[in-house]
This record gives sequence, C-alpha cells and structure tokens, in this order.
Amino acid sequence: MWKYSKVLSASILFLSFYCPASAGDKTIPITDDRGVNVEVPLEPHSVAAISYLAVDVGLALGVPPDHFAVTYMTKGRNPDFLLGLTKEMKSLGQRAKPNLELVSEAKPDLIVAMKRYTIGNAASYEQIAPYLAYDIERYDESFREVSDLAKIFGQPERGEALNASFKQHLADYLAKAPKDVHPRFQIMWAGDTPFSFHTENTAASIVAALGGDNIVGPMTQGGRFGMEMSLEAMLEKDPEVIFVYDSGPDRPQENNPIWSQLSAVKNGRVHYVGDQWVETNGPIAREIVLREAAHFLYPDTFPAVDVRAEAGKIIPAALQK
Repeated sequence: MWKYSKVLSASILFLSFYCPASAGDKTIPITDDRGVNVEVPLEPHSVAAISYLAVDVGLALGVPPDHFAVTYMTKGRNPDFLLGLTKEMKSLGQRAKPNLELVSEAKPDLIVAMKRYTIGNAASYEQIAPYLAYDIERYDESFREVSDLAKIFGQPERGEALNASFKQHLADYLAKAPKDVHPRFQIMWAGDTPFSFHTENTAASIVAALGGDNIVGPMTQGGRFGMEMSLEAMLEKDPEVIFVYDSGPDRPQENNPIWSQLSAVKNGRVHYVGDQWVETNGPIAREIVLREAAHFLYPDTFPAVDVRAEAGKIIPAALQK
C-alpha cells in the first residue's frame, strides 16, 4: 500500500470529481525545452499529446480522457500504465511520425510534444495551436515537466504534491533495498546493436537510485541520452539484469550467439518492459517503474508488480471504466 498523506488522499478524492472551470481566455506563460516562452491556455479542453507525458499528468490530475488526442508507441496497444484509457482518445499516429493532418483535425487548444519528433515542423504546429516542446528524456526534467503541466491544468499544488510524493516513495524503497548490492543493469531497445540508455535517462536514473550499476554509464558532455552498444561490448560488461523495451515481436539480439552468454540471460533476468519504461517522466509512469525496478533488482525483497492495479491507485476512480 502506498503511504499517501491525508492531504494527498483528500486531493485524490476531490479530483475524482474533476470538471475544469471555465478559464475563458486566460493564459499562462510556460518556457519549453526550446527556450521559447509560450502563452498557453489555462485549463485547456483539448490537448494534442505527442508522447504520453501530457496524458500521464492529466489522468493523475483527474482530467477526463476525452480532453486528449494522443500518439501511440506501438500500434494497437493501449498502455496498462494508463489503464488502457488511450483507446478513448483520438489517435495522432505513431509518436516518432505524428500525423500533422490528424493533429489539425483534433482542433486542440494546446499541443504538448516530444521535442525531437516535432521541432523540425515547429512552425506548422504553431499554426494549429500553442505548441510546447519538451525533451521528455531525463530524470531531472521530469519534475519540471510535471510541475509545468499541473499549472496548465490549473492544479499547481497537486503537481508539487505528486513530485514530493515520488521523492518520498523513492527514499522509502531505497531504505528497504539491500545494502552493498549493486546489480549491473542495462536498459535497451531490441536490435542487432541495441540502443542503450545512459544513467540520466529517467528509467535508468530510478534503477541507479535503487542501487543498480548502469553498464552504459553517464552521458558525455553535450552528448545524447543513449548509445548503440554491440553484443560484444555487452558481454564485456556483462549485465546481471536487462530491461528491454517491449515494442513488438522482433527481437534480433536473441539470434546472436553472444546473447545466450550474458549473465542476465543465463539467469532468467531479462525483462521485456512496457511503455512506462520508455516514457517515464509522468507521475504515473515513474511510480510504476520505481516499483517494477525494485522488484526486478531485488526479487527477494520487493513483490512483483501488477501495473494496472498500481495505476488504479493514482488515476481517480471516476475516470476508470
């Protein structure tokens, strides 16, 4: 059971009856990760979400699903960490190739987008609606992103409470984790040369904070949030736990004979993980990743996680169907 404070419990009860007040023409200034100051509508009624971040924050705050149009990670999959509620939202295409025509047809009041997939068409997005571009990559960015979006949805105090709550939960888990045990881990996309994530990546930061040792290491100055790592390099560093983003049945790394030599493979500690591990910056995703990471690192200490059950503890009951 999560240890929510009385204040947080009261907030959840109140937000179960969320109904946005009429904000009229009110706007607030938000500076996005382009460094652009954008005047965005307060309590928007229609949000085009290019990535799950805005949906994650919105559902945690009690914003109804019909306020969103959203991209998908894997076609036909409505993520369990969002209780499958994306099935009620208009699709905007795959997040790496969002369909501008569909975005326009959604008639959004606001666009909240992953920067690297949309910045090349920023001018086109800005013609449709106020456009916010976030990196949605690193742990240190998560708290600002949640705070910004909570302000936009008219619930700044709740955003700060969600951030504080996560930090406390992380501290609670760390206090229970075995001491002086640092399992080597890797977080990767499937591939012949797997793209793997540096420690600043949000999911990797959470695993590292719990005591894991990321074989990929930190980002270089001005470098990318991840890198390609050959199976030969993986064998040299020999991860004990591997997290693979489950993006479909294509798993070419398993065809390489080196794969079977890895400690994680030999010991049955390869975990194909859901979309919350890809986009961990929202309050729902990062809480679930925390619990899953603790179990996968220390299965004798922390219980297995039911993703939908954990999501149901955060998303107000009024939104659940």
